[in-house]
Amino acid sequence: MINKLKTGRKTAINEMDSMIKNSGVSRLILTGLGLLAFTLVQAQKDTTKGGGVNIVSSFKPVLREAAKINFNAAPPVADTTKPRLNYDIPNQNLLFAYQPGILKPLALDIDSSGKFNNSSYIKAGFGSLRTPYIQAGISFGDGKTAGLNIYAKHVGSDGKLEFQKFAKTDIKLAGYFKSGNNMQWDASVGVNQFRTYKYGYEPKTLVFATDSIKRNYQTISGRLAMHNINKTEFGLSYAPELRIDVFSDNIKNSESNTVLNLPLQKTIGKQFTVNLGLTFDLTRLSPDNKAAFNNTIYYISPSVLYKTSKINAQIGIRPSWDNKSFKMFPNILADISTEDRRFTFQAGWTGYIRKTTYQYLVSQNPWLWLPDNFKNTWVEERFAGFKGSAGNHFTYAAKVGFNKLNNQPLFINDTSAAGDGKSFRVVNESRINVVNLGAEVGYNIHEKFSLITGLTFNQFTGFQDQAKAWGLVPLELKAAMRLLIIKDLWLKTDLYAFRGAQYLKKDNTPERLAGAVDLSAGLEFRITKNINLWTQFNNVFNKEYQRWNQYPVYGFNFVGGVVFSFDQKN
Repeated sequence: MINKLKTGRKTAINEMDSMIKNSGVSRLILTGLGLLAFTLVQAQKDTTKGGGVNIVSSFKPVLREAAKINFNAAPPVADTTKPRLNYDIPNQNLLFAYQPGILKPLALDIDSSGKFNNSSYIKAGFGSLRTPYIQAGISFGDGKTAGLNIYAKHVGSDGKLEFQKFAKTDIKLAGYFKSGNNMQWDASVGVNQFRTYKYGYEPKTLVFATDSIKRNYQTISGRLAMHNINKTEFGLSYAPELRIDVFSDNIKNSESNTVLNLPLQKTIGKQFTVNLGLTFDLTRLSPDNKAAFNNTIYYISPSVLYKTSKINAQIGIRPSWDNKSFKMFPNILADISTEDRRFTFQAGWTGYIRKTTYQYLVSQNPWLWLPDNFKNTWVEERFAGFKGSAGNHFTYAAKVGFNKLNNQPLFINDTSAAGDGKSFRVVNESRINVVNLGAEVGYNIHEKFSLITGLTFNQFTGFQDQAKAWGLVPLELKAAMRLLIIKDLWLKTDLYAFRGAQYLKKDNTPERLAGAVDLSAGLEFRITKNINLWTQFNNVFNKEYQRWNQYPVYGFNFVGGVVFSFDQKN
């Protein structure tokens, strides 16, 4: 068989040579085919074994190498843009929106001009009008995650006139607690007791039983609130709050006031904020031997805020429900400042409901009769003004407002019964227009010297029901000075001057009370690190003026004592 293969091979080669010679173009192709045939023949030839062909392969299965993710540590790209930081530093000047004058029936404003650097203190003293004075403040907690403050104060005096005496006691506990990383809880509870007598009867020869003219007022208050420290991932800030006051007197009148406030704020970008607030204010009064009744208001306060380095504007409305009456109030405010914020122009048009409660009326005049009905005051304010600073020490502010008051409570002496006028009747004025002017200047040199003076003028017009604004003060001047005379010796002075309010005489003719100037001064001297001595001189000019008709205040009096301040380990 091998010979046959050899013969065939020679024949094939001869034929290929002949074709190559005949066709020069196909020579290369034929040569390749000849080599292929020769290879096949050699593959079938076996010189060691007869009749077989072995094919050997060294194949090994190998998986393809998997692709890997390469983590290359590269530094972050540096942010070269300059951040825009908007600082909102509140101005310390007064706001001059109209408010009725705060009652100060007794010219006794005891305070010390020294600054307590320690967290806890006890202040005690005694005065010329048999005046005991004690005040204390104690703090607990780490100051970061939890804390509790305890405050207590008691003061009282007996004047020269019969029953010209008062006593006031305050106790309050206020604490906070941070839960988690973004939540803080605030809570407080307090008790306030105030005792006075209706000593303003005329003539002074009248005789009354002590229980008939004594008035004790007590307030038990509580507050619970929470708020997020930082905005949520959706730009939300919330701060719900619940306040409850239980107010009562010694003649079986009681009142409960509950306020639920639900503010919500949404930040949009860097310049816009949307506010949505909902407030419920519920009051229930239970007069002695009369049916109880409710006084309820609630309102919504949607608004949009726009804030930049120069402009801080708010545009909103305040739809309000006063029992069954609806009132839409505007809520538009704007502050426009210079780049350095040394001058700010202010303007606004806003309105709100001021709740008239037994507790509020007593805070204005404690010698009143409980009224038969209550009408809440609708306040609408339009104002414009400016504030600013000159240099590093001088500040100023001025404001003009055109306000409207609906259902404003006023006070007139009750001469209908015994004719002595020692009690006041609450009367209602359905509308009063008020032109309000306010100005303030201040000068401060670190902690060595400070002087601040404020002037408020109110012009009342447009009466519908009453002839005058009975009991409302038209002009007030307040000034306060603090001076560090030498090291560890402080001088404090306070000046209060006013023009008397209108009152109704027994013959139903209007009259104005005389104005007055009340100056007080005090000294405090540090004798050791923890002990200070203090003294306070009130009504230095010995002016026995009347803030309310037939109720003269104390003349000159003084109080002095010691202050012990201390640190705590925790």
